[in-house]
Amino acid sequence: MKAKQSNFGKTLFLILVMVFIYAPIISIAVFSFNQDDSLTRWSGFTLNRYVELFTDNQLFNYTNPSESIVFMTIWIAILSTLISTVFGTLAAISLAKAKKGFRDTAMAVNNIPIVSPDIIIAVSLLVLFGAMQIAPSYNTMLLAHIAFSTPYVLITVYPKVKSLDPNIADAAYDLGASPFVTLIKVILPQIKVAIIAGAALAFTMSFDDFIISYFVAGSSGDMNISIYLYTNKLSPKPMINALSTIILVLVGSKILYDYFKTKNNKLGELE
Repeated sequence: MKAKQSNFGKTLFLILVMVFIYAPIISIAVFSFNQDDSLTRWSGFTLNRYVELFTDNQLFNYTNPSESIVFMTIWIAILSTLISTVFGTLAAISLAKAKKGFRDTAMAVNNIPIVSPDIIIAVSLLVLFGAMQIAPSYNTMLLAHIAFSTPYVLITVYPKVKSLDPNIADAAYDLGASPFVTLIKVILPQIKVAIIAGAALAFTMSFDDFIISYFVAGSSGDMNISIYLYTNKLSPKPMINALSTIILVLVGSKILYDYFKTKNNKLGELE
């Protein structure tokens, strides 16, 4: 009897936690189809919010995409991901060959931006750009995203590089391969899964970032989606629900894809 009561209590607690977490998210998706401008009162089904979203000149500037907030967000995320992935991967390969003392120090320094609050990193970058007399702009946002994304790529790729057989590179050298060819054809193919994982993490961090972007961004034309949502917090537009719903669908689709892919891979290994 006590066991049943305990299981019921655990189940009820789990349900309450899930409702607390997902009820606001579900309400955003539901009210993105609301006919009325109210964000709390349902008055009928409509797709007008999505039409307003894709015709909004600030979010989707089709005549001049460089001034579009969505384009700005995606472009910075892609560019910072590519650069941080290259930097992080090369740093991981270099540290795997470095002496233990230097390697441990470098990894400890690398972890500082990861464990530090975003507000500390944001203020630090703001002071740095100010000291270098670099005005807040698109460029400062891009540099900031590269700076905080690279450590995540490094800690993702490094364990895979460390697990490689150290004799593989030597064997490639003995067969006449240059260091560049060895890197491209021997090392990178073996760590490509970790590189992809690090790139995905870097893209997510860049696309989702608000605090650091808010401090280092320039004029209103340099804002990303997170800053746009924050600036509309006092008088939220109904189409913001549509924008949030699209982002949720994209993120949810990626999570489900990874889940089923992992599940199928495990089934394949069992067979």
